This record gives sequence, structure tokens and C-alpha cells, in this order.
Amino acid sequence: MSSRPRAQSFDAAAAQYAASRPSCPPDLFDCIEEFTGRPLAGARVADVGAGAGIATALLSERGADVMAVEPGEAMAAEFHEALPDLPIVRGDGNALPLADGSHDFVTYAQSWRWTDTDRSVPEALRVLRPGGALAIWWNTTAFDVPWIHAQHERIADHCGVKPAPAVRPNDSEAVRLAGLTGLRVMRRQMRWSRVVSLDTHLANITSRSAFLVHDAAHVRAFLADERRRLRDAFPDEAVEEVYVVDLLVAARP
Repeated sequence: MSSRPRAQSFDAAAAQYAASRPSCPPDLFDCIEEFTGRPLAGARVADVGAGAGIATALLSERGADVMAVEPGEAMAAEFHEALPDLPIVRGDGNALPLADGSHDFVTYAQSWRWTDTDRSVPEALRVLRPGGALAIWWNTTAFDVPWIHAQHERIADHCGVKPAPAVRPNDSEAVRLAGLTGLRVMRRQMRWSRVVSLDTHLANITSRSAFLVHDAAHVRAFLADERRRLRDAFPDEAVEEVYVVDLLVAARP
């Protein structure tokens, strides 16, 4: 299956996504400021693929003058519901509806993978002011946590995909995979966790694109089996999700 139907699948589960997806650690924004040598407070930021506004809200709380960019109609509606005072425009990273040299930062929380980097990299550079920066990040799997590693393999098997390698790419490979070769890129990985209910955890994992394009009956069967497994591991149904957020910050030449 091409990435486009999977990228578009989130709109069908916008409310589920908004209610269950993890955020990111505050240290991530400290790191962006450290790498770039400028505060987010007062900076013009375009948060692309903003979804329901999880990262957009955090950027606003840091004092950024943030504009969200989101392609999905249902996701944009969730954004408006949650953040009625923040601006949002419809569009995607391959053709940003923003003026040349208009922003200090362009950010992508989880959404960079859905872009065509041959187009999205030049678009980000076009929109950035001199001295600006592109910041992209993902919550990745903490493979050293046994139950998380085992669940990752069950999910891959259920969805008919190859499990992600447990060994993380080195810095140069991460830059290449992100399509940022040739730019000055800084990288940091940060471990963090959150404790959520079993229901929220299950809603989180099934809000991923690989589940959203699957047959509903198969998803229900997976959820029933996973609920039984996790009740054994977490009798109080309070699940600690552990993540390693991978941050790349590319400076505009």
C-alpha cells in the first residue's frame, strides 16, 4: 500500500487521535532553543501536519506566534474545537500555503514521514527566514522495555509489515533517512514516559495508520487479545508508555 492512503487515514479517526496520542517532553523545546540559539517566545512558527494541535498548543504555551497547517478536514475541525484562538490553514508540507521568508521555525511533530522530502525540504527552506530552522521529531519505540518490544512485534505481525529495527540509526543515517543531507543538522534523542489507562493505550496504538487502513473485524480481534495480555501485565489497567523522542533540527543555509 502506498503511503498516501495511510496518510489520509488519520482524518477518519481524528477524535480518537486527539484523545489518545502522546505529546512530547518539555525538554524537546528547550533543545530546539539550545540548537538554534534563539527562544521560541515571540518567534513565528509554522506547525505543519498539526493534526488536532497537540504540538501546536505546546508551542503556543512557549510564547510562539504559531500558525498550524493541516490537510485533513476532520483533523482541522478537532483543532478548532480544542484551540479556537489559534490560527490554522489547510495545506500540506509539499506545498505550504505560506509566504517566502515568513517564519523563524517550521516544525513537524510526527508528520514529516508523510511528506515527499524532494518537495517538503525546499518548501520549508523557502518559508524560513535567514537564520531560521526546520525542526522535526517523532516518538519512537523504546525497544529495551520488554513488553513494548513484544507488542511492537505483535502489531507488525498483525498489520503484515516488517518490524522496525531495534537498533536506532546513527546520526548520519538519520539525517539521510529524513532527506536532510547537505544541511547543517543537529540531533538529540530524549527518553520520556506517560501513564495512561488501558483504554487510552489501546486507542493510541490503533490510531496508527497501519490499523486505520485494516479490516475492522481484524482490528477488534487484535484489541481483544491485546487487552487480555495487558491486563496480566498491568492488573490496575494503568499502562506506562515509554518513548524515545528523536529530534532533528536543520538550519536554513
